[in-house]
Amino acid sequence: MTESEPHPQTGQPIGLPVDSTPAQRPGAVTLKGRYGRLEKLRPEHAADLWKVFAGHDAVWTYISTDGPFASEAEFALFIARRAAADDPYAYAVIDLADRAVGYLALLRIEPEMRVIEVGHVLYSPALQRTPLGTETQYLLARYVFETLGYRRYEWKCNALNAASWRAALRYGFVHEGTFRQHMIAKGRNRDNAWFSMLVSEWPARKRNFERWLAPENFDDQGRQKISLAALNGQHI
Repeated sequence: MTESEPHPQTGQPIGLPVDSTPAQRPGAVTLKGRYGRLEKLRPEHAADLWKVFAGHDAVWTYISTDGPFASEAEFALFIARRAAADDPYAYAVIDLADRAVGYLALLRIEPEMRVIEVGHVLYSPALQRTPLGTETQYLLARYVFETLGYRRYEWKCNALNAASWRAALRYGFVHEGTFRQHMIAKGRNRDNAWFSMLVSEWPARKRNFERWLAPENFDDQGRQKISLAALNGQHI
């Protein structure tokens, strides 16, 4: 139930007071982790990204407007447009070999409401199911809450995208509901599943991310000892 307090004159329940200072817009920062880094997406990343995405058309199935691409030239034009945009504001995921292996974006940026969404999450097979893939989400969430000052962080996906749904819960987002017939995507109906993480929830999510990412959570074969889903109380 929504927390509230009584209106001083009418006694009606109203929301709690909130600091209305606007959040900052995302910028061209480098977010460094143990397994890699995030940096502002640039047209120069297209060559690396094409190498890891080419031939893997399935990664584009649930992207509402883009891909798959028939040629490297077509893909490079798309990356150049994505890199130039202010919203979505895209970041490349760079591994320890200094290769771009994926990208994602912050979008629907509302500094006045202190609400922002992570989306356009494109993980190549080289990034999927790796510590860097999870660390990417940790680094971006930490930036959103601790540096930029947002109070609500959103994740949305096609309701049929089971992998994205599982990922949202694993990372600690809360499912809020499904918006029926929310979009027409590539000529097909799309129901959208909505998830969120609040700034009040971030300290616990941060501890769980850091516990999972710690080297001691992995055995000599790189297998996790405790899952992030379990740490976040999810049975996925």
